[in-house]
Amino acid sequence: MVQQQILGRGIDNPRLLEAFLATPRHLFVEEALSERAYGDSSLPIGWGQTISQPYVVARMIDLLEIHPGDRVLEIGTGSGYQAAILWRVGAALRSVERLEPLARRARENWARVGAGPIPLRVADGSLGWPAEAPFAAILVSAAAPAAPPSLLAQLVPGGRMVIPIGDALQQTIKRLRRTAGGAAVEDHGSCSFVRLVGDQGFSA
Repeated sequence: MVQQQILGRGIDNPRLLEAFLATPRHLFVEEALSERAYGDSSLPIGWGQTISQPYVVARMIDLLEIHPGDRVLEIGTGSGYQAAILWRVGAALRSVERLEPLARRARENWARVGAGPIPLRVADGSLGWPAEAPFAAILVSAAAPAAPPSLLAQLVPGGRMVIPIGDALQQTIKRLRRTAGGAAVEDHGSCSFVRLVGDQGFSA
């Protein structure tokens, strides 16, 4: 998976590659899907949510330009796989998940793979985690119609946010860098994510 899907597509960050190698993806999916865990696709994890395609996880984390010790906020914990990767690349991570059953599963999965402790809050991810702000980087693993203003406000000056922006079916991965006047925005390819449901995302 790492050799073909990630390194083979041009992502060569050593810390990121090592984090993937150290994190068994099959432990973050249902046992019935474990044989498909290392394939080049997203997989369902229950409650209408998915674990993202490995390359997409790697691409979005790479775009964050994380340095060890950076305060990072993840929106959409899911089963905890992406958070485990972020933790292993050295992020001082906080994660927000809307669904309590998934938050519980993520904590169990982190314990199984020796990741953490990772502070996790069950709340509306579109509003971020103001009490823990500011953050050097924010990674949103659900699609929003626009970048939530609350999240942008929780970045340090120059901080990065990577988020899928678009409608409920098709989006573009965007990297926003906070500036004095708002944000500089870059496009980084098309994607398809589940919706970010919340006050500053999609309605339920």
